[in-house]
Amino acid sequence: MCGIVGFTGKTQAAGFLLDGLERLEYRGYDSAGIAVLDGGKLETVKTTERIKNLKDKTENGKKVKGTIGIGHTRWATHGAPSHENAHPHTSQNRKFAVVHNGIIENYIALREELKAEGVDFVSETDTEVIPQLIEKYYDGDFFSAVAKAVSRLEGSYALGILCADCPDTLIAVKNFSPLIIGLSKDAGFIASDVTAIVSHTKDILYMEDGDMAVLTPEGVKLYDSKGNEISRKPSVINWDVAAAQKSGYDHFMMKEIMEQPGAVARTIESRIRGREIVFDGISLDGEKLKNTERIEIVACGSAYHAGMVGKYLFEELLRIPTEVDYASEFRYRNPIINEGTLTVIISQSGETADTLAALREAKRRGSHVLSIVNVVGSSIANASDDVLYTWAGPEIAVATTKGYSTQLSVLYLLAVWAARILRPEQSARTEKLFDELVKLPELIEKVILSEPKIKEMAKRCGDPESLFFIGRNVDYAVSLEASLKLKEISYIHSEAYAAGELKHGTISLIEEGRTVIALACYEELFEKLLSNIKEVKARGAQVIACAVEGHTEIAKEAENVIYIPKTDPLLLASLEVIPFQIYAYYVALYKGCDIDKPRNLAKSVTVE
Repeated sequence: MCGIVGFTGKTQAAGFLLDGLERLEYRGYDSAGIAVLDGGKLETVKTTERIKNLKDKTENGKKVKGTIGIGHTRWATHGAPSHENAHPHTSQNRKFAVVHNGIIENYIALREELKAEGVDFVSETDTEVIPQLIEKYYDGDFFSAVAKAVSRLEGSYALGILCADCPDTLIAVKNFSPLIIGLSKDAGFIASDVTAIVSHTKDILYMEDGDMAVLTPEGVKLYDSKGNEISRKPSVINWDVAAAQKSGYDHFMMKEIMEQPGAVARTIESRIRGREIVFDGISLDGEKLKNTERIEIVACGSAYHAGMVGKYLFEELLRIPTEVDYASEFRYRNPIINEGTLTVIISQSGETADTLAALREAKRRGSHVLSIVNVVGSSIANASDDVLYTWAGPEIAVATTKGYSTQLSVLYLLAVWAARILRPEQSARTEKLFDELVKLPELIEKVILSEPKIKEMAKRCGDPESLFFIGRNVDYAVSLEASLKLKEISYIHSEAYAAGELKHGTISLIEEGRTVIALACYEELFEKLLSNIKEVKARGAQVIACAVEGHTEIAKEAENVIYIPKTDPLLLASLEVIPFQIYAYYVALYKGCDIDKPRNLAKSVTVE
């Protein structure tokens, strides 16, 4: 959940490290630090404030000399945010420095072993056992000491390691946590995210589980878990650093909301040739589809909400029983998965720890696994039988917007593609859906034009103690995502309920002045949702409604109404989520919240 950067080259390291950490701020953190090696002297600088404080302490890196270094942004897991718990961590004699993402599951046993041998620990973290172990095994061979130490670790880790005796050598290790290598003529880079290094190089090596890499200014040597040197073809990043900048917007979140028409168009149009939907390079074919008895969608957070929309799609169009499961629950409930199951994994980062573990469990039980991810070469992409990339481009704001929207677009494409194979008798319905699908980018653009009205609505919202979203069918799935967006960045207590469940207890929470946001776009159930609005109005609620253009009668019951263009009911989610992304943004803005970096949250959840 944290950020790692590392550099070895012929220029000063600290400036790059600070710049890289700043580019990783969006991942979420509560402390940060750098370690730079100058000759045989290792210097560390840490902060429990923002990266700006680290830059101020070091005069933008000028006070810390050396051409090799590592940096880290920490999100607390073991031990509170503090100077002692911040990375980088050093060994007792300060010969080694380590930055680490992930969780060392056996750190308590290792810590007790080392303490019994006279090692003093200064932090509460699981990470500190790593440099201490390396020092224990060090006999002058840096690589061998790291390999021996890593063989003792259980859990997930991405590591950047320095040794005071090796003034130009940086070692990187990966196991279940993301780590990449940047290649350049006169320098080597490591990072947990491409964003940190894309302004320096677009040539990337994606590390795989068990890999160790030795970086010097002269180049990179890559080794497998057995210590054998291996070669791997680099990937080339196809987006520019400008894509990860605000481009005149105050926040990345608003920029990314506004990018959704283009992102969705890119996702859809890259798979359409004439009227055909083409997924290049996947092994899932008609025969496998016809042998699919059930579909299991596994995801976390917003990706889970996209998966809920996928359930409606697959069951309606394919008539295959479909379940949606939280990855954190799926991996521990002995799921009923076999060769007749298609498991669809959804993750924006492709590194979500629970989702990756669920994927491996599904494969172990014989399921064909198809993943929907944004990051090329990510752990989930590499571990899947098939992968469909969303092509959303870099998403910097912690609260996802275009990531969610492009996941929906891939699910639509997948559903139409499979329906053409499995349900030829309903071709008229499928082709109508296809025609509406290609129109989505322009319809999203039209919804975005309502931004001034939504901004004014949010301004009038004030700071409610709590509010509720209600909806039915696809409206309910979207209400969960809309509610999440609001609570993520505004910290207002917000809950979403299936509107038909109001009478089973939830309506007791409705009182005079309580805000209820009613999604009423699914036309088949519009009248029922209208009745639910009347129920909450009768108990004093203030109602904001979202409906399809033409349903003007809803304005008689709601204080405010947002209208979206008419489209196929199965595609509604892509349109009706947009107003509530914008609404959440402005509510948080008027409250003075840190919109791109909400408290306690991280962009990529790489720990349980």
